[in-house]
Amino acid sequence: MLSRTAANLFWMGRHLERADTAARLLDVGQRITLLPNTASGYQNEWNSLLQASGSADLFAEKYGEISQENIEEFIFFDRDNPGSVMACIEKAREAGRIVRTALTSQVWDALNMAYQDLRRIERTPRDTLDMASLTDVTTSHTSTVRGAINATQLRNDGWHFMNLGYGLERADATARLLDVKYYVLLPRIEFVGSGLDTYHWQVILRALSAHRSYHWAYGGDITAGRVADFLILNGESPRSLITALYEAVWNLEGIAKRYGDTVPTNARDKAREVLGRLQAHDIDMIFDEGLHEFLTWFIGEIGTISTLVHEDYLLGGS
Repeated sequence: MLSRTAANLFWMGRHLERADTAARLLDVGQRITLLPNTASGYQNEWNSLLQASGSADLFAEKYGEISQENIEEFIFFDRDNPGSVMACIEKAREAGRIVRTALTSQVWDALNMAYQDLRRIERTPRDTLDMASLTDVTTSHTSTVRGAINATQLRNDGWHFMNLGYGLERADATARLLDVKYYVLLPRIEFVGSGLDTYHWQVILRALSAHRSYHWAYGGDITAGRVADFLILNGESPRSLITALYEAVWNLEGIAKRYGDTVPTNARDKAREVLGRLQAHDIDMIFDEGLHEFLTWFIGEIGTISTLVHEDYLLGGS
């Protein structure tokens, strides 16, 4: 496969997952602001989303004031924000258009429909839009595209590159959403274990569509330790860090088998190493180390794997 084709398929997967994450971040913010907060208003909650998405400086430069309307515009519609829902869907659709012949008609139709639907919504007056329904529209479209990929694409190297993009992006996204909760939303130790703490964990689970599966897996109360274990180390959780990394390694293994010894396998080797270190942890070790510090390490490692994927496969110039 040409490296530019592989790059477009890889980034199509990443941008679709990134759009899904941006919509879920907005959902987290909206649910959190339903709680009264007399200490600092709603600024801290919205600011936490910007910190988690790594776009606080860009927002401050363009908008200045933190308000719900500005945050929604920035995270959902603003094309100057490369991580906004609209920008990501547009880039995913453009990547798909470039490699149109490598996609089934079902995948292209689902991708194009997502783009056209969001363009239609973009022209709607903002004061008539319900942000909760926009989150639902986004996650529904991204799920439809993912379903079409897995139901109709040939299991060749292109399919592996698309799913590798999804896997790495999902690992990064889940880590960032967890970081919103533990590092930014609740920095005061006296709130740990309180009703507010439990509500925040519920919000994270619902934003990841993982509330019901959490109860199937653990039952009983929602606690920080159980939720963190579910979203970091539980291999049955579809959005956990370890599941996303399993999938990334599996797809990198599939690519390495197809290309043989003629292509470097540094990305696969690094992904195996990170997975091994993750498997050696339990949740108590992670909390002892510091959840924020652990997530910072993990996000950095995912960035390194992504860089190595580019060096191994996507920078061939062919």
